[in-house]
Amino acid sequence: MPKNIEVEIRSFISKNQYQKLLRFFRREGKFLDKEKQTTYYFSGPKDLRIQKTDNYSKIWLKDGKIHSKFRQDIEAKCRKEDFENLEEILFSLGFKVQIKWFRIRSDFYWKGIKVSLDFTKGYGYIVELEKMAEKKEKEKTYELLIKRLKELDIKITPKKEFDKKFNYYKNNWQKILK
Repeated sequence: MPKNIEVEIRSFISKNQYQKLLRFFRREGKFLDKEKQTTYYFSGPKDLRIQKTDNYSKIWLKDGKIHSKFRQDIEAKCRKEDFENLEEILFSLGFKVQIKWFRIRSDFYWKGIKVSLDFTKGYGYIVELEKMAEKKEKEKTYELLIKRLKELDIKITPKKEFDKKFNYYKNNWQKILK
């Protein structure tokens, strides 16, 4: 069975915590990548997105509710230059951009998990721990991520707080990013 369930845990962090974690993971983890990301979330019944980075573009679907512990993740990577084509296809199908994100992400591999440290313009600093799992492994994997976050001395941001901040950003991103 494929490991296509994304199990993740994330927390808002301060700029100071962000900088400390960058130094920590450069020492204790394996650096994977640092990239600028432009991500568009589209209207519709599912969480459909396109993204352009420094090296590639992608289209992906996250099936399930936003900020859930577990979601199926289906993605297809493309050439960086294909971003505008992906956008045009979705516009032609009637989708509309709901949100645009502009993020700098640093990725590390640490103790068997992927760690992302993000700064998103107008949204803030976030640490995210992620591991792909089979459906039957998702609860056990989530417990591992909680354990790893505690090792970093980071409090889990409640889903309710993420939802509140996300909804505020969703309704105000155009003003926030001016």
